[in-house]
Amino acid sequence: MLTTLLHLTGFVVLALSARQIGDLFSRIRLPQITGYLFAGILIGPFALRLLSVEAIGNLRFIDEVALSVIAFTAGSEFYLAEMRSRMRSITWVTAGLVGATFTLGSISLILLADYIPLLQDMPTAGRVAVAILGATILVTRSPSSAVAIIAELRAKGPFTKTVLGVTVVMDVVVIVLFGLCASLAGAQFTDRGFNLSFVLLIISELALSLGAGLLIGEIIPWALRRGMPRWAKTVAILGIGYLVFLGSDEIRHLSAERLPFTLLLEPLLICMIASFRVANYSSFRIEFADILHDIGPPIFVAFFTLTGASMELDVLAKVWPITLVLVLVRLTGIAIGSFTGGTIAGDPIRFNRVAWMGYITQAGIGLGLAKEVAVEFPQLGTDFATIFISVIVINQFLGPPFFKFVIKHLGESHLRAESNPDEIRDALILGIEGQSMTLARQLQGEGWQVILADTDNDFTTESSPEGIQRHHISAITTESLSKLITNSTDALVAMLPDDSENLHACELAYAEFGVPRLIVRVNDPTWTGRFRELGALVVDPASAMVNLLDRFVRAPYAALLLQRDQLHDTVEVTITDPDLAGLSLRDLRLPDDVLVLSIYRRQHWVIPHGYTVLRHNDNITLMGSSESLEEVTLRFGY
Repeated sequence: MLTTLLHLTGFVVLALSARQIGDLFSRIRLPQITGYLFAGILIGPFALRLLSVEAIGNLRFIDEVALSVIAFTAGSEFYLAEMRSRMRSITWVTAGLVGATFTLGSISLILLADYIPLLQDMPTAGRVAVAILGATILVTRSPSSAVAIIAELRAKGPFTKTVLGVTVVMDVVVIVLFGLCASLAGAQFTDRGFNLSFVLLIISELALSLGAGLLIGEIIPWALRRGMPRWAKTVAILGIGYLVFLGSDEIRHLSAERLPFTLLLEPLLICMIASFRVANYSSFRIEFADILHDIGPPIFVAFFTLTGASMELDVLAKVWPITLVLVLVRLTGIAIGSFTGGTIAGDPIRFNRVAWMGYITQAGIGLGLAKEVAVEFPQLGTDFATIFISVIVINQFLGPPFFKFVIKHLGESHLRAESNPDEIRDALILGIEGQSMTLARQLQGEGWQVILADTDNDFTTESSPEGIQRHHISAITTESLSKLITNSTDALVAMLPDDSENLHACELAYAEFGVPRLIVRVNDPTWTGRFRELGALVVDPASAMVNLLDRFVRAPYAALLLQRDQLHDTVEVTITDPDLAGLSLRDLRLPDDVLVLSIYRRQHWVIPHGYTVLRHNDNITLMGSSESLEEVTLRFGY
């Protein structure tokens, strides 16, 4: 026990270093998990030897906890309500990918057996058993990588939805397939004959796994229902996942000792079924998903670092040509399967030709299964895991760039368009009523050019304040907005009574025109999250007054920023003077009554201090007297 505690303490220190290496890989646009694996290899027994083989064995429980979280996450992402519209395509593409990749992978591993040290001395039946286990790992995908890329590109469309659906469904299929293949392989390695009783045993194992999963799916909501703090619920979920692995292992040993057969219940399948039930048939889906999201990063750092440390580099040096062949076989299977499945489903040919680029990434489940094989079948050991972890790492390098390319190629990326700021401050306000009219007059008084527009023609026929244009638009479309705004427009204020129209307007302003400031007055607070995903500033009338009063009570001087008076004003200035670029704030000649509040640079806020260096096109927010602010604006830019 003391030895394990010492090994755990040392590993925590090493994992913290691995986290930094993962962040470094992210900054050079490589997957973070690749950085964790690389760090694990460095500290492992085949490189710097900071982690011994004995320590890796004592830390096996970290693998089991992490694998349960990975399986929980896979099951929770299989949310039926979000997949119905593309279910036909998802079903056929999944079938094509599984069929083609599994078949080609199995055949290739059998044909390559003489060149793989692990398989050279095995009988044919043993080679087949290893081949189907390995082919199952080749089928796996990476939902976490797919979701990260989709979020990064703000991708949306039928192809994106299909890829995400297939990737999530694939985890479910793979875990079921692995449970079946593990039972078949167990027949070979435990001398169980393949007959009717064996078939019944496999069916029984899958049925027991299903029942156990449904039971755990009842226990998790029960734990979440307790009046416990968030950290206690998190510990409960981790404990439940770990107990699933302990229970599965105990059943295997007890059945081997006391029964004429060995029961192999698949813990990954149990955890996946449990989380599927929680996500689809309980009221705790969101809380469960939030907990998994919060514990995911530290769990993955530990898991991938330990996985890298357990890779046997001497084995990898011997089989790297086999690894490359398996990568090519997998890519071929993906191309055949995605094209065939998409064609049967009736997807457009322009999707089917390039669909394979969306299914390359591998990570969590694949690595988990590779480690699981090494544990369930000691005769295969880490040699098996090393080969397939290497395949996964290569695919994780290749996958993200290809997926990004195909999303952009099919026009489903919705990144912010390039903006071309000019010296004219202008804004479009959607929705004509009392508050929007007052806002328009106030902005006009500050020198802004303002356009008012509405989808209701009744509001556009009334007389307008001097200098403010009114326009009627029949619908929120790119064409209608292009008549009102350009890539130089500074702000869009959405105040229409329909939140869906406001959201559509913000999305078009973001993706088509690159409008830097999106401000929304929401009608239904449940829409707030969707607007904030665009980086929009959201005003909720139901809570705005309470928040303002709260600010005046707790921080009255800070509340001056929200109050208009004759002594103080705020203004945002874009730095266009090239002589200011490279200067620190402490070197600027600012009037005594002007204060720099914030800097907005490339879609990120910068908290200013004396040594903050200005850059060209920085937007700096200043507070001071109107006269001083006007003087500074003329000197700095516009």
